Amino acid sequence: MKRWMLGIAAALLMCGGASAQEPFTFAGKTITMIIGYAPGGGTDTAGRLIAQFLAKHLPGTPNIIVENRPGADGVTAMNYFYQQVKPDGMTITQGSSTQGDPVVYKQPQVKYDPTKLEFIGGIGRGGSTVVIRKDAEERLYDKSKPPVNMGAVGGQPRSGMQTTAWGIEILGWNAKWVLGYPGTNDLFVALERGEIDMTASSNLFQVAKLLEGGKVKVLTQTGILENGKFSPRSEFADVPVFPNQVEGRVKDPVQEQGYQYWFALVLLDKWLALPPGTPQPIVAMYREAFLKMAKDPEFQEKGRKMSQDFDTQAGEDVGKLIKTLGQTSPEAFEYIRGMMKRQGIGG
Repeated sequence: MKRWMLGIAAALLMCGGASAQEPFTFAGKTITMIIGYAPGGGTDTAGRLIAQFLAKHLPGTPNIIVENRPGADGVTAMNYFYQQVKPDGMTITQGSSTQGDPVVYKQPQVKYDPTKLEFIGGIGRGGSTVVIRKDAEERLYDKSKPPVNMGAVGGQPRSGMQTTAWGIEILGWNAKWVLGYPGTNDLFVALERGEIDMTASSNLFQVAKLLEGGKVKVLTQTGILENGKFSPRSEFADVPVFPNQVEGRVKDPVQEQGYQYWFALVLLDKWLALPPGTPQPIVAMYREAFLKMAKDPEFQEKGRKMSQDFDTQAGEDVGKLIKTLGQTSPEAFEYIRGMMKRQGIGG
């Protein structure tokens, strides 16, 4: 009797094994996309666009519904997603750079670790460009002359504008900060008038319009991340890419960590992920579907309407950016604060 029962159990296991080899499909199923921000914002807009097109490329073309869970700048939703969602492929999340920043998620009230998520892909805005008046460029490399005036919004330069901070620190640029402008349009007007000599922007339309006057050029760009490599934007194919300019110039390991943190945060924008522990075959299906979606002409067209600066990133690349951010040490953050203070920014 015992032997007979063991035989039945073995047969059932074999059947189960055969069943597990059958192709997985989402046919007839509904996937939930969790977004930690209110409807209408940038993360929500990107998520809803992805939800519209990703389903077409998943096996079985499932439905994807969006569930907004705003609160604590994305922390509420990520705590829920990380702790309570089953890793069965039926729930995904659309995240933001803020949710991937260790300055945010290493706080006591945060219960998630983004480095352990399974990343499907991401959407970036193509990095940032630094523009400079042509008549001021020579002074940027000559400290015997008056420094170039770098204009910035508010009292703390945005991440893209901090390219200049690292240019001063690593490349020895002869520049000083002029802070307090209300917005990018004000900076560009000041640049055209000669009130400032240099600024930064990720808005292609604004930069292209500025270049038409002939007084300004693109000095450098942070570029885009493609297959683990940094490349120039197609619109600025001949403009140097900043990480290539600083390569080999960073010697101190703490400085290197600080620089890598900043640069990863510049490149990271909107990302799509599955919970930790999701089976790898399901992760692979999502990543393949995301890459197919990225090539969809209609998706690209609608993405450009959402933002002129619209580039997709592979899941592996997003994972590397998140990992880089997560490895940043307290000493590196202290280095960044010290660097900005030396340049007259912060207390």
